[in-house]
Amino acid sequence: MKALITRKVGMTSTIAEDGVVTAITLLSVADHTVISHKTEEKDGYTAVQFGTEEAKKLSKSVAGHVKAAKVTPKIIREFRLEEIPEELNVGSKISADVFSVGDNVQVTGLTKGKGWAGAIRRHNFHRQRKTHGAKGNTRKVGSIGSMYPQHIFKGKKMPGQLGHDQITVRGLKVALVDTELGVIGVTGAVPGPKKGILIVKGTK
Repeated sequence: MKALITRKVGMTSTIAEDGVVTAITLLSVADHTVISHKTEEKDGYTAVQFGTEEAKKLSKSVAGHVKAAKVTPKIIREFRLEEIPEELNVGSKISADVFSVGDNVQVTGLTKGKGWAGAIRRHNFHRQRKTHGAKGNTRKVGSIGSMYPQHIFKGKKMPGQLGHDQITVRGLKVALVDTELGVIGVTGAVPGPKKGILIVKGTK
């Protein structure tokens, strides 16, 4: 199974022997421990739960859940599988070496949250003219509907929360794997701020 829970470190670039410069994003990888299994008979689906990093304190419910794995993970994530491999027993560990240079991957994470934003910033609207009766309404949305049907349609582009959305970037490749430092590098940019949690999954 090729999947990891990572944290974004930042961006850099690599230079190939032929002089081609490629932008890459560095992702830190701590050791992962298998916490529990989800099975078709018991849970209705098949999955493996991983925990990573070290938590200072766990709630009683989480502590009981991870007791069998003998770890105190800060981050817990679940990966669905068709069949659980034999080597992924509860308590077993994986690290950055599950990926190799050249592997195709997709990266999922939360984009940077930018708070409440107006329609100009959020949807790239144009402002209204400042002359001839604008009356200070130059950045307002303007008309949002007519008399009929006397309600606002769903999906209407208006001011609201900008960012903090889950985004998956596909078509990336693994450009660097350093098991000693616990770092992998993927080509291109990925969502989220530095230190943000990112899920890296292998693709065909």
